[in-house]
Amino acid sequence: MRGKPPKLPRGAIQPRPAVLAMAPYSPPTAGRTGKLRLDFNENTVGCSPRVIEALAQALDAASLAVYPEYGDAKQTIASYFGVRPEQFVFTNGTDEAIQVFINTYVDDHQEVLLLKPAYAMYRFYAEVAGARIREVEYAPPGMEFPLDALIEAITPETRAILLANPNNPTGTGVSLLGIERILHRARKCVVLVDEAYFEFSGVTALGEIERVPNLFVSRTFSKVFGMAGMRLGCLFSHEANVRLLHKAQSPYSVNSLAVIAAQAAVADADYVRTYVAEVLAARELLCYGLEKLGIRYIPSSANFVLGSFGARAQEVCKSLGAQAILVRDRSYEAPGCVRITVGTREQTRRLLEALEKIWQR
Repeated sequence: MRGKPPKLPRGAIQPRPAVLAMAPYSPPTAGRTGKLRLDFNENTVGCSPRVIEALAQALDAASLAVYPEYGDAKQTIASYFGVRPEQFVFTNGTDEAIQVFINTYVDDHQEVLLLKPAYAMYRFYAEVAGARIREVEYAPPGMEFPLDALIEAITPETRAILLANPNNPTGTGVSLLGIERILHRARKCVVLVDEAYFEFSGVTALGEIERVPNLFVSRTFSKVFGMAGMRLGCLFSHEANVRLLHKAQSPYSVNSLAVIAAQAAVADADYVRTYVAEVLAARELLCYGLEKLGIRYIPSSANFVLGSFGARAQEVCKSLGAQAILVRDRSYEAPGCVRITVGTREQTRRLLEALEKIWQR
């Protein structure tokens, strides 16, 4: 929420107006250990055991004393994603991918087109850059991807478009054909498609980066790979664009342990397939459970479901929290809505049992 800017001490230097005008973003950074974490769309069982083994083998005093090298890791990760090493940059999570994208292409007062509600970091970095933000809303109650409205909103003034597919927090997505329609209309601006939840939806624009010169695609190791704590992502585009992205990025923003972990993670394809299959089954179970309780929800293509709890949204979050089950209240941008991460079927049954008791009070 936006409030009054902090009172600065006498003699302090005022920051840029864009920073003064921003609302702070304050996600919880403590008190989540040991709880059922269904609030931040993380992998709820952890990373592949191969990741831990690789880190244990690599961790020594000498390796930590030198700056990271990315050559071997880029080859491995490029092969996994079906691109060339020259077609992407490692980033410190998707957050840095968004930041580097904005820093490279958006100047003060240029127009950035976003969807609403959406991942908060799109607005965050656009505001830091001093951009002029326009938003296209997901219309309740269905929250379907507003394809026609977004295409209509693109004008010669539009400098950049940032969208997630599927979207967070709605879980709704757009087809590749829909993305191609957006790209056709947006030929005079840059377009970032954030595919943080790709593995759960199966829809990707990554194969278009060579053909469409203004397209950028981001992926993350924070979700399906279970490595949110490592802070690693990738930003893909045409090779010529990637050279420009490198110019706007710190040369060592990704640490050496993160890229070691990533190589081990992509080597364990069975682990990823098994986890995705479990989440998809649990998502179906969660939706069925919500239907039995008479709770409306948005059909999701991601590893979370946005439920409509009306005036009881905060009560539900608080009551679940008292039972060490964390979910995310999104009422501030989607009135009455709570976002629930999909974990395993066992975790989902635990959630539904607790929710049933709360909802029937």
